[in-house]
Amino acid sequence: MKVTFENPDKVNGLMTLTVEEADFKNEVEKELKNYRKRAQVPGFRPGMVPMGLIKRQYGTAVKVDVINKVMGQEMYKYINDNHIHMLGEPLPSSQQVPVDVEGEAPYTFMFDIAVAPDFKIELTSDDHIEYDEINVDDKLIDQQVQAYAQRAGHYEKAETYESNDMLKGDLRQLDENGNTLEGGITVESALIMPEYIKADDQKKVFDGCKLGDILTFNPRKAYESNAELKGLFKMDDAEEAGKVESDFSYQITEISRFTPAKVDQQLFDGVFGEGTCADEQAFREKIAEGLRATMVDNSDFKFLQDVRRYCEQKVGEQTYPVELLKRVMKNNNRDKGDDYVEHNFDMSIKELNWHLIKEQLVEANQIKIEDDDVKRTAMEAARAQFAQYGMSNVPDEYLENYAQDMLKKREMVDNFVDRSIDRKLTEVLKNVVTLDRKQISLDDFNKSMQAV
Repeated sequence: MKVTFENPDKVNGLMTLTVEEADFKNEVEKELKNYRKRAQVPGFRPGMVPMGLIKRQYGTAVKVDVINKVMGQEMYKYINDNHIHMLGEPLPSSQQVPVDVEGEAPYTFMFDIAVAPDFKIELTSDDHIEYDEINVDDKLIDQQVQAYAQRAGHYEKAETYESNDMLKGDLRQLDENGNTLEGGITVESALIMPEYIKADDQKKVFDGCKLGDILTFNPRKAYESNAELKGLFKMDDAEEAGKVESDFSYQITEISRFTPAKVDQQLFDGVFGEGTCADEQAFREKIAEGLRATMVDNSDFKFLQDVRRYCEQKVGEQTYPVELLKRVMKNNNRDKGDDYVEHNFDMSIKELNWHLIKEQLVEANQIKIEDDDVKRTAMEAARAQFAQYGMSNVPDEYLENYAQDMLKKREMVDNFVDRSIDRKLTEVLKNVVTLDRKQISLDDFNKSMQAV
């Protein structure tokens, strides 16, 4: 088989394959013999169907399959042997003329191949990149202590309403005279938190109310969204709930007041496990330890974003085979149409550019990802997920089981592989480039991230 490759502008490639009969003849005959062995044709014993009949029924299809197979093998061998950095998959060329495979060989096939731009990115100690070191100060520790106390808090019954209390009561729709509307909306044990009512005049209705009081207010005026009214009225249709504009009576049957947990030994044991922290000072130190680890993760995340911007500026704008890549993108998203490609193409190129840069950095620093790296990343994701619910002392065995469940999903594995690469690349690059370290508060760090 003759293979030629033209790449005049370095990014739009044209591969031509000339398939001779010798390239496929033996394989076709072998496949047809296998078909003959398996063929079930009335009037013939298995394996005794005339080869002429097999060729008439299956010959062309087998020939096409074999030609596609041998072309694919030769195509990718040529690409690998000649170190062509292909983007996406080869596509049938617009220059292709119809091929009659029922006629005699040779057959000529042409494919368009998108080629990555040729650039070189290298980082050394001569490259200076900012690294934010987030201060874990008393304010940050206080906030975390308060968060733990809130998570471990509970509701207590109260007699008189105060700000942030939750009310439970019976809700009844009123007519224009202020009487209960016959056949109107009635909701027992309706929950209301007056603190979240936006309209001041409706919010004031609940000031100083007591258990057993009957109040009159207008839900349509009190709440901004139909979804809130749907929940209050326990209706199925938010739009219908929004049409209710009448006043309602509300008889308070219960007042619940949230009380944060005390910062005591019970809280220490609940957060970090029994006996881990002997007093509040040890509790705060343990919190600070966890916060420092989290802050390093945050700093590392921003560092890699800064590395990306630095490298993108360093390599400059690259030339891509735009029209060909749009065809590739459309081919990969056949159910989404041209609008999808046009809307997402620029962002796709931006991500592709970073992918090519990162590929070089990973190769230059000999970064390899093993199964243990992916498992570690999955366990860290599981630990972070539990931490969101205030569960900081989840046993490793439980985390490992949870991680293994996540790793059963293909899309999760791909995500964890990417995150493992990012983590290892970050660790390596922090020792390759020169870090311009800067002390920063968490508030200022978050502001800087919003600007990214």
